[in-house]
Amino acid sequence: MTMYGANPEQLAQLGRSLQHQMASIDGVLSTVTSALGGTTWVGPARDQFEHAWNTTFRNALRQLNQAFDAAGRDCVARSADLQRVMGVR
Repeated sequence: MTMYGANPEQLAQLGRSLQHQMASIDGVLSTVTSALGGTTWVGPARDQFEHAWNTTFRNALRQLNQAFDAAGRDCVARSADLQRVMGVR
């Protein structure tokens, strides 16, 4: 028989870990945007990269941040629900 469930403490830790990754992604967004803005680089290669950065890459990183936030909050909420059901809280 297959058992389903989760360890509430581990689930909460996973949630916090996922949400913690958001700071790393924010750092990448900030670092690359700043570096690009402060770099003397003119031409079609820069235009192409800057366009890709400002559309595709930044959007993908923002979506990843949203996914980490949603999954992290979900894990923490499920952990709290499990602890209530188990009488831990």
